[in-house]
Amino acid sequence: MITGGLTEASLRALAGVRSYERGLGYLDAVSGVEVGDGWVTATVHGTERYEVELTLDDPDGLSGECDCPYGLEGNFCKHLVALGLTVLAQRESLPQQRKAARTRMQDLDAWLSTLSKDELLALVRELVGEDRQLRHRLELRAASARGDLAGIRARIRELLDIGPFARYGYVEYADARAYADQAGQVVSAIGALTRSGRAADAITVAREAMRLLADATDSVDDSDGWLGQVGDGLADAHLEACRAARPDPEELARWLVGHALGEFDDGLIDIDPLDYEDVLGGWGMSALRELAVEAWRGNRKGWAEKSLMERLAKEGGDVDTVIAVHAADLAANGHTHLVIAGELDGAGRAEESLRWAERGIQESRDLAAVDTALVDYLYDRYTRTSRLSDAVALRRDHFRARRTLLTYRQLRVAARATDSWPAEREGALTLLRTDAEQQRQGWYGGPVLVDALLDDEDVDAAWQAATDTGADDRQWLTLADQARAHRPADALDIYLRLAEPLTKQTGNPVYERLVSLLLSIRDCHRRLGTPDEFAVYVTALRAAHKRKRNLMRLMEKEGL
Repeated sequence: MITGGLTEASLRALAGVRSYERGLGYLDAVSGVEVGDGWVTATVHGTERYEVELTLDDPDGLSGECDCPYGLEGNFCKHLVALGLTVLAQRESLPQQRKAARTRMQDLDAWLSTLSKDELLALVRELVGEDRQLRHRLELRAASARGDLAGIRARIRELLDIGPFARYGYVEYADARAYADQAGQVVSAIGALTRSGRAADAITVAREAMRLLADATDSVDDSDGWLGQVGDGLADAHLEACRAARPDPEELARWLVGHALGEFDDGLIDIDPLDYEDVLGGWGMSALRELAVEAWRGNRKGWAEKSLMERLAKEGGDVDTVIAVHAADLAANGHTHLVIAGELDGAGRAEESLRWAERGIQESRDLAAVDTALVDYLYDRYTRTSRLSDAVALRRDHFRARRTLLTYRQLRVAARATDSWPAEREGALTLLRTDAEQQRQGWYGGPVLVDALLDDEDVDAAWQAATDTGADDRQWLTLADQARAHRPADALDIYLRLAEPLTKQTGNPVYERLVSLLLSIRDCHRRLGTPDEFAVYVTALRAAHKRKRNLMRLMEKEGL
């Protein structure tokens, strides 16, 4: 057995069926497999080259990391599946490989222990000269050991400087990963500061690093989100330092509110003030809430101010404050009313939620532009409380403001529930006929009338409407398809007209549409008893377009 966690079943469970099946197609893309004692790494070639690592002996079971976009979100991706299956394919040799890795590490430790101080220094200097990232890490450790805060900050500014990676002041996509890798060393440095008993300095450095990283963001093509990962690490390092240093609660609260309002960065680094509740304590949390309220009162329509207030209010179960935040900045289309109604619903305050939904409809300046989700919500509330006449009136008003096939269908459903559809239908069709006439005269809109009549399965009325006020090709085709059985001659005219322009075009999608029309034309001639006319038509078509080989093949396939 390789490990208790690595099996095909565990890979499928971690990845899910879709990622597991996609991983099967990447087995040939795995290269550079390196086996350690408890881990396996490799490169998997997908859209880009991705570095993949499986941890075999994690106490919680099999786990893995991949730097593809999906993997960076914490998912067990197809690349990890591919590596896992590759490892399973060599299950017989893996124990020996792990043993060899363990032996190599023991041999390395044994050799290093034989070296003198001077020999170790020479070795480290050699490695530092060859590896810039190692040099940066050791410089930071040296500055930390000396208690040199200025030196630490200088090294961190160097690590976050885009200069070595930028071309004309901008870090291109190809270099963004390398820059992010270097910037990521700052996170380790801050963590080391905290663990060395200098958590207060770590807080200062973390905040400066956040600002520097935010300043760099606009100059880096971070399409894959590498800087976001660094930002998350800085946020975690800052929280760890605060828990160790226990800074002044009021000062911390002020900083957290300022960060939430975007005073220190542009939103790259997401910090939830409530994560600091154990650090702030009761006094600090009170200060945090007071500062948030003060900021919101100063800018009730600011997104950041509203978001912070809503977050704090929800955490405290203060529904009234949540509503007050939303009510201070109501959207004209009723969306905010819907949000408020949802909050009240969640709090079991159904009557208030209904009033807010109704208010959203009433206060909307243009029912045609109202959030349709609000209309649907209110309709559902009316039907669940047996207010069916109000439900019909709502759908009627919405249809009149926004005359589409969807709103016509919705009115039909509502009216049928009250046995009032015949009257409602006549009123709706009258409006659509007016629209169709205006559309025919080139005023505006499209022929919804024909679609509505077709949806009612009133084919004859739809045909008459199309004849009187016009229809587009899609509607004529639908009419011909539905009327072909009892009006084959009329349908034939439509099919021939629609086929004519297609004969002058090329391309497989065009040929497929043309052949479909030819089949319908043949059926019309069959119904009319004129198959010879169709034979003449097809023969002429073949002769005129014999060089279109794909068209000829499609026609032969359908027996045309």
